[in-house]
Amino acid sequence: MHDHIVKSFDEEQRRLLNETLRMGEMAIAQLEAALDVLQRRDDKAAERIIANDEAIDALEHEVSHDVMKLALRGPLARDLREILAAIRIASDIERVGDYAANVAKRSIALNLAPPLPQIAGLHALGMLAAQQMRDVMAAYRDSDVELAKRVRARDAEVDAAYTGLFRELLTYMMEDPRSITGCTHVMFMAKNIERIGDHATNIAENVWFLVKGDEALPPREKRDATSSTVAP
Repeated sequence: MHDHIVKSFDEEQRRLLNETLRMGEMAIAQLEAALDVLQRRDDKAAERIIANDEAIDALEHEVSHDVMKLALRGPLARDLREILAAIRIASDIERVGDYAANVAKRSIALNLAPPLPQIAGLHALGMLAAQQMRDVMAAYRDSDVELAKRVRARDAEVDAAYTGLFRELLTYMMEDPRSITGCTHVMFMAKNIERIGDHATNIAENVWFLVKGDEALPPREKRDATSSTVAP
């Protein structure tokens, strides 16, 4: 972040950055908490996670308010990119919080059925997505385009883990129809987590935009093959 003649503009930019980073920390904490209650089968803790989603929503409103204040100050090109990146990133983080709350909601329904062996794979997928979010928020904090590029490239690992889990669940349902309800919940949870990985990629691309402007990003690999998956 560069210095301006008007000191208050710099202060407002720092406030905007800090609010967005705090939003990211809250969303990551929500995701990790949802993964924890999933393993512990703790309904009460899941309900607290669902309720806490409102705090992330409230912080997104604060970010939007601060963006409007800065936009009215007649920002220069780099300033405008910082403002646009912040509002886009805040929107992605808000969705991450929503998906984490959805995982917590599904975990309550899942607790009505016997434990499924695929929960370990779901937890591993969730930890991959959480690390993606942690790294991309560090890239945003430091304007680190190389780290942002690595996060973007690693989305293929999240896709591959999601596809593998999806196939495993399909096979399990075919072998034991009694597991269909529980496996269906896990499928929705896995999709929520895969979407968190996509939002981490969006944030990485906005870090690139923030630093590089309109310079084109390199192509990246995608490994979500669930649309063409057929159970063996």
